[in-house]
Amino acid sequence: MSLEVTLAIGLLGEVCYNRSMKERMSELVKLLNRYAHEYYTADRPSVSDSEYDRLYRELVELEEKCPTDILPDSPTHRVGGKILEGFEKYPHQYPLFSLQDAFSREELMAFDQRIRKEFPQVSYICELKIDGLSISLTYEKGILVAGATRGDGSVGENITENLKRVKDIPLTLKEPLDITVRGECYMPKASFDAVNQLRQENGEPEFANPRNAAAGTLRQLDTAVVAKRNLATFLYQEASPTEASSQEAVLNKLASLDFSVNPTHILADSIEAVWEFIEKIAQERDSLPYEIDGIVIKVNDLAVQEELGFTVKAPKWAIAYKFPAEEKEAQLLSVDWTVGRTGVVTPTANLTPVQLAGTTVSRATLHNVDYIAEKDIRQKDTVIVYKAGDIIPAVLRVVESKRISEEALEIPSHCPSCESELVHFEDEVALRCINPLCPAQIKEGLIHFASRDAMNITGLGPAVVEKVFDKALVKDVAGIYRLSVEDLLTLDGFKEKSANKLYTAIQASKENSAERLLFGLGIRHVGSKASRILMEKFHDMIKLSQASQEEISSIDSLGTVIAQSLHSYFEQEGSQLLLQELQEAGVNLDYLGEKVAADAALAGKTVVLTGKLQKLTRNQAKEKLLSLGANVAGSVSKKTDLVVAGSDAGSKLTKAQELGIEIRDEDWLDSL
Repeated sequence: MSLEVTLAIGLLGEVCYNRSMKERMSELVKLLNRYAHEYYTADRPSVSDSEYDRLYRELVELEEKCPTDILPDSPTHRVGGKILEGFEKYPHQYPLFSLQDAFSREELMAFDQRIRKEFPQVSYICELKIDGLSISLTYEKGILVAGATRGDGSVGENITENLKRVKDIPLTLKEPLDITVRGECYMPKASFDAVNQLRQENGEPEFANPRNAAAGTLRQLDTAVVAKRNLATFLYQEASPTEASSQEAVLNKLASLDFSVNPTHILADSIEAVWEFIEKIAQERDSLPYEIDGIVIKVNDLAVQEELGFTVKAPKWAIAYKFPAEEKEAQLLSVDWTVGRTGVVTPTANLTPVQLAGTTVSRATLHNVDYIAEKDIRQKDTVIVYKAGDIIPAVLRVVESKRISEEALEIPSHCPSCESELVHFEDEVALRCINPLCPAQIKEGLIHFASRDAMNITGLGPAVVEKVFDKALVKDVAGIYRLSVEDLLTLDGFKEKSANKLYTAIQASKENSAERLLFGLGIRHVGSKASRILMEKFHDMIKLSQASQEEISSIDSLGTVIAQSLHSYFEQEGSQLLLQELQEAGVNLDYLGEKVAADAALAGKTVVLTGKLQKLTRNQAKEKLLSLGANVAGSVSKKTDLVVAGSDAGSKLTKAQELGIEIRDEDWLDSL
């Protein structure tokens, strides 16, 4: 036999061998993923742990021999081994909204009344509000390509590698879908107890609660730690456009794709049925294997959701009922009064320490002077403390039976920072310092300006702001851009390296898109989302500063309060001077996001969408209108230029007809 023939036979054997190994690897991956789904998601294991381990070891051995043939959905991806350098920012293609909260039956009834005013026959789906970390998962052709935290809803952190270690998250889907889903990543109670037990044994500080533990785990740079802590998920939303007609259908679709979906949810035709469900779950809450902090109530019909739309902060079609927080008694020792960046003077109670929701609390907000008067809080009172929204410690009420003093709390008449006389406006509940040169307000304003969600100047935190202000190096936000390396070297604790680093961060912030600058100015009622919406509309700060109240208030989801606040701010000579100084310092005043051409087909027109659309989702239609230069409004008025009406259009169409407003259909919009 010739050498060539011998080699050919050997190569053929190797190919066959590799092919058989590949086939076995594929078989093992399918088997192990099925077993994992049965164990972690369906809670119906069909094989023993030892059998699973045997098959897993076989797969590992095969993958070591054929590392180039490792499949993207292999369960070995879930094992730690990667040390991450950090987490990159992740811009969400589909924004992840937050929900408005309700704390009483009355608030739920008010929500229901607002909905039924427009849609009398509406039904709700009620889901458990899992106390974890909100995440999004993006799949391309059925393969997991990105997992991220919610962040501010627009930008989160890319934690894909860590989420791959969460055992109930599918690495590949049954179908080659392009889909983005949203859900909650949490730590089950059993895992939480085990993690804290281990930390106690190792002399490490214990996690306060499962939510903190889950959040801390997902931000680990060592993926092996994530793999060991047994996190889990519940998915509940198709964030990308969906063909489903209801939230119930979305949940069924997610379950069919092998996502973990919480089975405890109901459909309710009335707010009374919603409340019955809340009361039932409140009784069962402690026996659940995971922590919940409330119930989420959503309009079930997705077309109705689209019709109802959003405010700047939250959807109008959903609300989160929060269970009453844990309450503890504590004695009031003293009160501190602090001045915020808007001049509001806030009282904070110093208390005897108490344990609340796993943390030690010794300070709690008293909200404002009207609250102190309403609750009749006096010196040395025993008070009930709770965590508002399970986050912020607050004083709820006085335990009058334990009162030991009749002496009223001392309410300041002058600003604790600048000694200016405080003002208590009739329409406000708070004391306010109206001195524009108040040091405390200026410092708080500088801290806000440099914060992550505003100009994001790394290294310019509260302590450094305090130093530059006290040395009179900075008097307003424009002064930040006049700082030199030499100035920074005069500060305590600053060396050449740290001074250069901060100087570089300050210079880099000049290139930010203008919505960050607008938010950073701290104009009352103008949050980060409103800032982005305003910049999308006006494109630069100068145009916005010259806009009328009517132009601003006509923008969908903004309204008159924001319009009045902006108008009042830019009317001041000092504000115009500040813009000029920022511009001279080289700070960008333009919106760097996607802009609409001035000659776009619907430029400057106010358009209202109504009814069910067949070809486009409500969001797709809205995006198209915005790309054509339209201002998309939520309600019909004399200022409306055009109404795009789908099928089953209701009161908005009727009003448009009465006002003689131009009406177009979906086909017309699709043709543009």
